[in-house]
Amino acid sequence: MIRFENVSVTYDGVAEPAVRDVDFTVPEGELVLLAGPSGAGKSTLLGAVSGLVPHFTGGVLRGRVTVAGRDTRTHKPRELADVVGTVGQDPLSHFVTDTVEDELAYGMESLGLAPAVMRRRVEETLDLLGLAGLRDRPLATLSGGQQQRVAIGSVLTPHPRVLVLDEPTSALDPAAAEEVLAVLLRLVHDLGTTVLLAEHRLERVLQYADQVALLPAAGAAPLLGAPADVMAVSPVFPPVVDLGRLAGWSPLPLTVRDARRRAAGLRERLAGGDAQDLENGGQRAAAAVESPGHDHPATEAPTAPATPPALPALADSPARRLFRRVRRVPAAPPSPSLSSPSLSSSSASSSSASAPSASSPPAEARSLAVRRGGVQALRDVDLTVGPGETVALMGRNGAGKSTLLNAFVGLVTPSAGTVRVGGAIPHRTSPRDLVRRVGLVPQEPRDLLYADTVAAECAAADRDAQAAPGTCWALVSELLPGIADDAHPRDLSEGQRLTLALAVVLAARPPLLLLDEPTRGLDYAAKARLVAVLRGLAATGHAIVLATHDVELAAELAHRVVLLAEGEVIADGPTAEVVVSSPSFAPQVTKILAPQEWLTVAQVRRALR
Repeated sequence: MIRFENVSVTYDGVAEPAVRDVDFTVPEGELVLLAGPSGAGKSTLLGAVSGLVPHFTGGVLRGRVTVAGRDTRTHKPRELADVVGTVGQDPLSHFVTDTVEDELAYGMESLGLAPAVMRRRVEETLDLLGLAGLRDRPLATLSGGQQQRVAIGSVLTPHPRVLVLDEPTSALDPAAAEEVLAVLLRLVHDLGTTVLLAEHRLERVLQYADQVALLPAAGAAPLLGAPADVMAVSPVFPPVVDLGRLAGWSPLPLTVRDARRRAAGLRERLAGGDAQDLENGGQRAAAAVESPGHDHPATEAPTAPATPPALPALADSPARRLFRRVRRVPAAPPSPSLSSPSLSSSSASSSSASAPSASSPPAEARSLAVRRGGVQALRDVDLTVGPGETVALMGRNGAGKSTLLNAFVGLVTPSAGTVRVGGAIPHRTSPRDLVRRVGLVPQEPRDLLYADTVAAECAAADRDAQAAPGTCWALVSELLPGIADDAHPRDLSEGQRLTLALAVVLAARPPLLLLDEPTRGLDYAAKARLVAVLRGLAATGHAIVLATHDVELAAELAHRVVLLAEGEVIADGPTAEVVVSSPSFAPQVTKILAPQEWLTVAQVRRALR
């Protein structure tokens, strides 16, 4: 159905190909998982199938890609639309209408389908993806995960023969991700649909794949094979495979069920004399995660230092970059006068009068309620985050996680209750003062990026934060080894753009750091480096609140987990207590080794030494 014949793609202005010598076939009616590190060329290959590469992106495509016999070099994307349905990493960039129902119908209207057919397919898709209750909602009012489900639904309604999906579960909660993958599997098994899917969270997808196409590195030839065979040599692998490698299991398990069947001996070793680090399963390790004052379990990222370099005090100009761009209002480039001695001294004198109160917690909400567009997004939320504490906000899509983060930076106004950061009321505090208390990395990293190169973006971040030149670039180099300083942020992968945005915010080193889906688009190595940096910040007293559907990240990093449902807090406690008792939010290691309370492979590895 999809044939790559010696395909290489080189983008304009780039010396080396993004992908090189790709030659494999995706048979009809199979689900093939495209895996590999960030920046290895997965999105480029997907774009070549849909015709977006090179017709939209530019560059040179050598070799040939055919889909259902159509050569994508001679067929533009609109001429492939009846065969190929594509969902990219950014659902907002695909929307062309205003409401959920209209968006689901738009693709069929473009193909000229009969109104009766369109109506039936829209209803089927609303039910399949759990969108019936959102059918009349404006797309702009949906959460990131809800928007992603709508984007997937919009390509399902025309019934394409081939589906190309780039990180389709990255913004979905675990239950919603399983529902979407179940729908894809049904299309593959029942209708013979061919699915080519790129995903970094392999723990979600690996068990459903017929084959895995591994791109080991940028420009490297892919390896195609059975999932277990490819995982045995892959540089990226989920926790279940990591645990299997540690335990010496062969063949490697791909599912929690397979691993549980083999885990009896490992449980005995951990419960007996071999587990010298911990007692009663993982309880002592969990206790280390519970308290910010304890040592944290080590990540598997030996190249990432535990503590980032010391940075100077915050300045005022990042406020414009944060608050104006998060609201999608164009921001002018930083003015040279921002770094003038007179303004610097003025800012310094004013900051002493309005510094965050040492006695006030970095973040505090009391009986907080927020209403947005007629929807009660938050209700009666009580939350306090102390210095050095890392809190993970979890819950299904639309539960209110992003709204709570936006309340802490003043982007939404409470309808009841109070919210404070460092003693200040965010929506009543000027950006100049607020930026000294809090920084937000939003779901859409492009909201914080405007320069033409990575180097220019970092230089602007250093000027805005009055940081030493090279501060932001040092963080980028730490989190994204090998990134070119002259690369345009537009040409980076979604995960690379997110990491760049994080480095821009961290250059100002805010006392309270808020991150919305920070691992979206990151491979396991990049995530480990991110964890190391965030742990270093927490160890020096920074408070961190992250909204995430990544249960493995929460298990690795968070001291506390706060579960939200319908805008209310339904659980708030130490990570081990909350996630172990939750079938939806428990990490893979917890499920495999239950009833012992282990959270991560790193804990198990340390205990077996």
